[in-house]
Amino acid sequence: FGSRFSASSPQANSLRIVPPHSGSAAMDSNAPKLAKVEKVLGRTGSRGGVIQVRVQFMYETSPELAGRSLIRNVKGPIREGDILALLETEREARRLR
Repeated sequence: FGSRFSASSPQANSLRIVPPHSGSAAMDSNAPKLAKVEKVLGRTGSRGGVIQVRVQFMYETSPELAGRSLIRNVKGPIREGDILALLETEREARRLR
């Protein structure tokens, strides 16, 4: 169907490249923190649709949390070595019984 602007119009070549903001992602409190899955602990939930995993935070996105590990519940396919982007890092899941 073609573009809204013709190739000869000034708008066609006026794309700007916007540089990333000056603050790093680690300094942004709302930025997701990366955590690597260390161990799959098992399935939980009434029908087993949730997998409980132990994750360890990575240094790259959160130096203040680096090395700290948590137990989290994950919905969907997951395996050891996967990297999760966690928006919330304070809560820890209760252990499986």
